[in-house]
Amino acid sequence: MNKSFFFLANPLMALVLVACGGDPTDSSSEAPGIANNAGTVERLDSRIDALVPVDANIQKLAGGFTFTEGPVWHRGPGHLMFSDVRGNAIYIWDEAEGLRTFIDPVYEGDALHPSVGSNGLNIDMEGRLLLMEHGNRQVSRIESDGSRTVLVDRYRGMRLNSPNDSAWHSNGWLYFTDPSYGLAGLENDPARELNYNGIYRLNPASGEIQLLERNQTRPNGLAFSADEQTLYVANSDAENKVWYAYDVVTGLIGNPRVFFDVNDQTGEGAADGMKVDTDGNIFATGPGGVWIFTPDGTHLGTIKPDEVPANVAWGDDGSTLYMTARTGLYRVKLTTRGAIP
Repeated sequence: MNKSFFFLANPLMALVLVACGGDPTDSSSEAPGIANNAGTVERLDSRIDALVPVDANIQKLAGGFTFTEGPVWHRGPGHLMFSDVRGNAIYIWDEAEGLRTFIDPVYEGDALHPSVGSNGLNIDMEGRLLLMEHGNRQVSRIESDGSRTVLVDRYRGMRLNSPNDSAWHSNGWLYFTDPSYGLAGLENDPARELNYNGIYRLNPASGEIQLLERNQTRPNGLAFSADEQTLYVANSDAENKVWYAYDVVTGLIGNPRVFFDVNDQTGEGAADGMKVDTDGNIFATGPGGVWIFTPDGTHLGTIKPDEVPANVAWGDDGSTLYMTARTGLYRVKLTTRGAIP
């Protein structure tokens, strides 16, 4: 078994790096070179200037990956964690030490296609890392001793498709999407047991799972509005590239409607990962970059790193937007900020 593993005992303490090696994970005592001006900002509405500085500098922090995804900031040790879903690994990046390996490989079975690693990552109240796993078709948690606990891998006895992304609600439930991207044949894969791509919520304490929505074709990234009265869910279907909004009532979701439609866009990328700032503005990866919307659905502009991003995370003090974009990791300092889990 070829595995690199670096685990956190709690949000305030990091333990031993057992093994690390191989490009692009070679770490050093100093941060690697950071490329400045690695992208542009498209400004469509003057209100964007209050969110993205007019002299914003998009930086490329690391490269050489296969397909980066699922970033999350771990506030205890103060570093970013992210997946290479097709490289089957999880990495850590921070200013002091640069890049190093956290887990490699994530999935240890035989793979019929490349997207078998983890996708979305999250952090729970105890500082433990949660993984949305494609190849293992499960939501899991890394414990303080480095072991992995499966939180859920089935709904009503049938295996999940491939958990993709997640968002915490203040009620303590984890909301997550389960499209078919981790299956080689997607919806037609013979290993698929559920005949829909669902949106669920999970109670990690009890293991209870509830299906909230089964009619969205390719649910992907998701985020709650600042007041938690709306759940935004990206639909990454190439035939229906939209962001949906759902009302949230007593933890359940309903009244689905299209929040924004990008089917007329020809740029690379689809509706994917997203985050919401403290004022309710939505930062959503879509065709060409990170689309910025007001809560009423006005498109203010787009942050465009040199590679098209698939997901984003708030980091540092909450005012840095980290972007996982194809083979690279990027960031930009903003004048707004978002909550860090």
